Amino acid sequence: MTREQLLERITVDPTVCHGKPCFKGTRVMLSIVLDSLAEGSTPEEILADFPSLKPEDILAALAYAAELAREEDIIPLRSLGAQ
Repeated sequence: MTREQLLERITVDPTVCHGKPCFKGTRVMLSIVLDSLAEGSTPEEILADFPSLKPEDILAALAYAAELAREEDIIPLRSLGAQ
């Protein structure tokens, strides 16, 4: 599955989850999946907690996060040791 195909699994609708990115056909926000991964949850654990998700949705969340990371710096240069 290409990154473009993965990103098609994501939707932003102002009437669903306050317009936050969600997986199509669900009310599961990407931030929940990304937070869970960051906290050490495995994809299998996330899929067990959210049975409406597919393994491709986990990959879609990571692809979406990668796109965001390319767009802007979220860590101030100061915190990286720059003066």
